[in-house]
Amino acid sequence: MEYVLLNNGVKMPLLGFGTWNLKGKECIDCVLTAIETGYRLIDTAQMYDNEREVGEAVSRSGTPRQQLFLTTKICFPQNSYAGAKTAIARSLEALRTEYIDLLLIHEPYREASDMYAAMFEAYQKGLVRALGVSNFNAAAFAGFCRSCPLIPAVNQVEAHIFFPQLSLQRQLSAEGTHMQAWSPLAAGRQQIFKNPILTGIGHKYGKSAAQVALRFLLQNGISAIPKSSRPQRMAENLDIFDFKLSKDDMASLAGLDTGRSLFGWY
Repeated sequence: MEYVLLNNGVKMPLLGFGTWNLKGKECIDCVLTAIETGYRLIDTAQMYDNEREVGEAVSRSGTPRQQLFLTTKICFPQNSYAGAKTAIARSLEALRTEYIDLLLIHEPYREASDMYAAMFEAYQKGLVRALGVSNFNAAAFAGFCRSCPLIPAVNQVEAHIFFPQLSLQRQLSAEGTHMQAWSPLAAGRQQIFKNPILTGIGHKYGKSAAQVALRFLLQNGISAIPKSSRPQRMAENLDIFDFKLSKDDMASLAGLDTGRSLFGWY
C-alpha cells in the first residue's frame, strides 16, 4: 500500500474500501474480506447507516487499530455545532473506537462552519486525527476556507475517468487539501469496464479497465475508495501499485472526461 501525507502530517492510504449501500451481515463480511485482502482504509458515514457493522468488522478482524484508517462523515440533521458534537460521540461509539482517523462534513451545508467548529474541538482533544469535507465544489470550498480554523485535509468528491474534476484537484492541492474520489469506477456506468480505451491500455500492462481507471486517478494526485462485494474484484482494485501509465496513456484517458457529473452532485 502507498500513502499520502495529509496537510497535518497524518498518513492516509491512497486506496481504501468504500461501504456505501452495504448493510447488515453483508457489510460485516465485506469489510472483513477487505481487511483480509489488504485494505487499511475503511470509509463509512452516518448517512450510510452501517457504522455499527463497520465497527463490528474492525473488531472481529483482529487487526491492530493503529494499522487501520477509519473515515466517517456527519450529516443532516446534525448540521449544527451541538448536533455535530452529538454526531461525533455517536460515531465513536458505533465504530467501537477511541478516535476517528478522518472526519468529514458530508455535504456543503449552510451550517458547515458551525459543524466544523465542533469537529475542530474534537480534533484538539485527540478524538479525530484529521478533518475534511465532502462534496464541496470549487466555490463552496473556497468560501468555507475563508472562515475555517484549519484548512481541510481532504475533500472527498465524485471523481472518475468520465468526470475526474482535475481543475478542482489543482485548486485543492494549492490549498494543501487532498482530493479523494468516491465512486471512482463510476458505479459501473457508461460501460466503464468495457470501454475500448481503458481495455486497450490495460492490455499493454496486463491490467483490467478498472485498474487503469483507478491508476489514472492516483497519477493525477487523487486517492480513491472503490467498493465491491466480490472478493476477486476487491483484490483486483487493490492491485494497482505495480505499474505506471505513460504520458501518452494519460493523455488518451484524459479525453474520456465528459465534464459532467454522473450523479447530479454538481
